[in-house]
Amino acid sequence: MTLLRKINQILVVLLVLMLYLLLHSSLLRASSRHQISGQWKKFGDRPMKEIDRVVPVVICASEERMGATMATINSIHSNTNANVLFYIVTLRDAVTLTRRYIEETQLKGIKYKILEFNPMVLKGKVKPDSARPDLLHPLNFVRFYLPMLEVNHERVIYVDDDVIVQGDIQDLFEVTLKPQHAAAFATDCDLPSTHEMVRSVGMQTTYMGFLDYRKQEVKDLGINPNDCSFNPGVFVADLREWKKQKITKRLQKCMEDNLKLNIYSSAMAGGVVTPPMLIVFHGKYTVLDPIWHVRHLGWSPDSGYPESFLRKAQLLHWNGPFKPWGYPAVHTERWEKWFIPDPSGRFSLMRPESDN
Repeated sequence: MTLLRKINQILVVLLVLMLYLLLHSSLLRASSRHQISGQWKKFGDRPMKEIDRVVPVVICASEERMGATMATINSIHSNTNANVLFYIVTLRDAVTLTRRYIEETQLKGIKYKILEFNPMVLKGKVKPDSARPDLLHPLNFVRFYLPMLEVNHERVIYVDDDVIVQGDIQDLFEVTLKPQHAAAFATDCDLPSTHEMVRSVGMQTTYMGFLDYRKQEVKDLGINPNDCSFNPGVFVADLREWKKQKITKRLQKCMEDNLKLNIYSSAMAGGVVTPPMLIVFHGKYTVLDPIWHVRHLGWSPDSGYPESFLRKAQLLHWNGPFKPWGYPAVHTERWEKWFIPDPSGRFSLMRPESDN
């Protein structure tokens, strides 16, 4: 009996020891996971719990226009207290350059994730020729594929790289979208202050300027050629509705139709990106406050807006061939305020006093 009691005592001690070791091991693993999770880089795989309450902004970064993208990001980051997460979409060759531009400048404090876009998704959908080759850059079509990006949010903001944000981006993010609307755009007929300038440079503000109404296929769309167009360079997207309405698939269908039937052309007002958006979203989008998309700043090197009007603008867009980092251009001082020199030296401003 004495021997049996001793054996039982030993077994109890061993059991207690095993329980202690198991508890210690569990605490150690939990501590290790905490240390690792705290070391994720901003551009890497941030745990999704950390980005549930953010303002997600999607922007593209091409190698040749990297400085423009960074100026846009700087303007957004500097004018808000919101928790903004930038999804920077680029091609494989520009990933390292994108990361360096951020990590070696004042932007190193932003929250961001670099996403690589595969241009092969455009194979058989886009014609190789264009009056403006820059409009055929693969990254121009990223806006068509938002749900296919690694963006785990119900709503996102998309902005072009020739944009400067002067207001609080959270105000744009919180716009109310109407039921069953997958996006919100600013229409081309909504800002009387811009009409005189638009007419002076011969721009179009209706569907007539983007679709070839001589084609029966365009007439069959049932879209009035005098309906107001919109610019898809800035918009708020509801990705749940986008997926539900199969927006990406319908945009691809438009590209394929144009490849066969030439229903729109890059020689017309909106290149090859705007017409599909106009067709798919016709009559089914929420209208943004026009002050959140003051555009056409890049359509003329001579025609600009009054300074009093620009001060009220929440967002400025240099859509058109005359970009603010080039020369000639208008209102360059409002863009240069946010420009950050390229640490690699590849991107530089073109100014009349410069040799380059």
